[in-house]
Amino acid sequence: MFSFCPFPEEPILNMSLLTHLLACLFGMGSWVSINGLWVELPLIVPQIPEGWYLPSYLSVLIQMANVGPLFVTLMHRFRPGALNEAAVIYVIISLGTVASFLLAFFWKETVVVAGAPRSVALLVLTFFLAAVDCTSSVTFLPFMMRLKPQFLTTYYIGEGVSGLLPALVALIQGVGVVHCTNSTQSFNDSYNSSKTTDLQAQYQPANFSVEVFFFVLSAMMLVCLVAFLLLNYHPAVAREHHNGRYTNGVKEKSHKNRKQIEQKPMMDPYRPENQKQRSSFGTGAYSWMEVFYIFVILAWANALTNVVLPSVQSYSCMPYGNNPYHLSATMAAVSNPLACFIAMFLPIRSLLLMGALTAIGSGVGAYIMGMAVLSPCPLLVNDTSGGVIIVLAWVIFVLTLSYVKVIIGVILRDEGHSALVWCGAVVQLGSLLGAVTMFPLVSVYSYFSSGDPCNTKCP
Repeated sequence: MFSFCPFPEEPILNMSLLTHLLACLFGMGSWVSINGLWVELPLIVPQIPEGWYLPSYLSVLIQMANVGPLFVTLMHRFRPGALNEAAVIYVIISLGTVASFLLAFFWKETVVVAGAPRSVALLVLTFFLAAVDCTSSVTFLPFMMRLKPQFLTTYYIGEGVSGLLPALVALIQGVGVVHCTNSTQSFNDSYNSSKTTDLQAQYQPANFSVEVFFFVLSAMMLVCLVAFLLLNYHPAVAREHHNGRYTNGVKEKSHKNRKQIEQKPMMDPYRPENQKQRSSFGTGAYSWMEVFYIFVILAWANALTNVVLPSVQSYSCMPYGNNPYHLSATMAAVSNPLACFIAMFLPIRSLLLMGALTAIGSGVGAYIMGMAVLSPCPLLVNDTSGGVIIVLAWVIFVLTLSYVKVIIGVILRDEGHSALVWCGAVVQLGSLLGAVTMFPLVSVYSYFSSGDPCNTKCP
């Protein structure tokens, strides 16, 4: 990241607003289904036999679904140009739309397995949604090679919105809204009687049902499908394509040269033509050590933001009360697209800055993890400043690492189609490593303890 992103010279206001909108809506479909499922868990869990073991099952299913991106990555590696990228995207978006729609009808249905009722339909449909979202990491990004570079940042804004929109819908629905009510208990024995008054958490009924929420998710996926159709066929979008048509992510030339073209990126007008190649990766602008550095940071950032810290968000926030918990979740969801929006105007591609922001985000993440470990009695638990600090910590954490991820995407976009495929693969690898690390800590060994939103009692 040593220079600014290779944006065209015309002002952003003169760019095609339609193409920006479509790129954003296309990116929205990347993770909207699984993000929506996660935010709906407080309403789903009490009505299914798996109970609060469901999040653990979901984590396993999402990692199993990485068979999708693994297949796409191997195809690009060993048979470049053979995979019809557009066809794969049509299939996975359609599958996500149908699976979200079917969840509205079958999420509560159970089947007796080994003598116990199981939510087979919910788990199977969730696997399909996970396969859709995981595979989008290695197909949606490379597809954006067809458009000019500035639209990649807009795509990342849409990807951030895929977490924000379900959270806002859940907020309107009233998911997880708790009211603390007085509860009186009487104790009688043969000598005396006594009464104790305590606060009890009562979850309020939702404003609309889980079924309606899944219909909304299905509509979001349908919007993504329409956006993808228009990105392929709308005449106004065609003007935003690079010179020459692209097929399956590579520039259309003779079949004989497809393998060579798959690995070759477009020329970067902001780099000298006679620049000496420092490696065989992409344009050769980065040495292998720098490429390794970029991919390690990419995996680390995605492990933290996608799995490690989200898996302990409730532990880090709930001891401070219901309001800080919901505010941190909402503001974190807003911070992701905000970071992408900032990257649109300040695409600073400095490797040094990237490392510094990663260090800041990781440091703030360490504070969040520390509060989760100390739950239900973290620092400043009985002080208003504690809630303020934890909310700010989540905002800074998501803002810094989301910016890093966008800038890495901009860098790798300039290195060619295959670089973006590997970008998606490393994103999934980082998430996988994060899940493998956190699953036993949270679900098997129960290392973290949650706080009562109404009765956090600490010394």
